[in-house]
Amino acid sequence: MTRLALVTFLFALVPSAFAQSADLVERGKQVYADQKCRTCHAIAGEGNARGALDEVGAKLSAEEIRQWIVDAPMMAEKTKSTRKPLMRAYTNIQGDDLDALVAYMQSLKP
Repeated sequence: MTRLALVTFLFALVPSAFAQSADLVERGKQVYADQKCRTCHAIAGEGNARGALDEVGAKLSAEEIRQWIVDAPMMAEKTKSTRKPLMRAYTNIQGDDLDALVAYMQSLKP
């Protein structure tokens, strides 16, 4: 494959990857809503302001966000978090839903 053909091919993939990423973020927003995360957290001023997540995607890696979701007590201990009440582990969020929620959280950047 020539260099030009390779570059053209790669640029053709970008819109598709962006659309998939946007769909994943939208699905993550729905998981956030379905799990009633706004009871303890806020995004864009909606929800519990004590747990604002507006810039979490700039502060934590995807893996750190994933760990906060699935094993919050361990992360609270690891980071010496003093917020009360402690977040519980959401082991019921798995697979594609977990990936989508993490993608949504990662999209929350300044």
